[in-house]
Amino acid sequence: MTEDARFEDGAERPLRLSALDAEDLRVISALVQDAVLTGPDMTYDAARRRFALLLNRFRWEDRDRAARAGDYERVRALLVVHDVLAVARQGIDPTDRDAVLSLLAAEFTPGPDGTGEITLVFAGDGAIKLSVECVDVVLSDVTRPYRAPARRAPDHKIE
Repeated sequence: MTEDARFEDGAERPLRLSALDAEDLRVISALVQDAVLTGPDMTYDAARRRFALLLNRFRWEDRDRAARAGDYERVRALLVVHDVLAVARQGIDPTDRDAVLSLLAAEFTPGPDGTGEITLVFAGDGAIKLSVECVDVVLSDVTRPYRAPARRAPDHKIE
C-alpha cells in the first residue's frame, strides 16, 4: 500500500556542517553570524584540543521564508573547533553569566604548514584567537528551531 507524502516528510533536518579549509569556514561564519551566547557557554578542553561554543544561532538559511511569514527563528547549535593548540581572549570574560555575547564572524589566518589562527570576532571589540594545527570546525544544530525572541532579523545598519 502506498501512502501520500506528508508535510513532515519534507521538514528540514538539523544543520551539520564541517569546515576543513578557509573557504569552508566562511560558510560556517555566515551561518553563525549574530549567534548569541554567554561566557559559560564556551569551553576549552586542552587535553582533547577542542574549543566549543553553545550558540543561539539565527537561522539565516531560512530568512527569506521567515520574512514572508514574519516568523524568524533561532536554534541552539554547537560550534566545535578541533586541533586547538592555544586560546587567547580579548574583552571576553568566560565566567560572566550576565554578559550576552554576539558572534559576528569566524576568520582564518593561515600559518606555516597548514597551521594558523581562527579568530572568533564578537560585537563590542571582543575576540577569541584559537591557534590551530589545521582548520577542523563543525557546526551542528542540537535543538529544534524556536521563534526568535526579537521576532525580527538582526540588523547591521551603521548610523
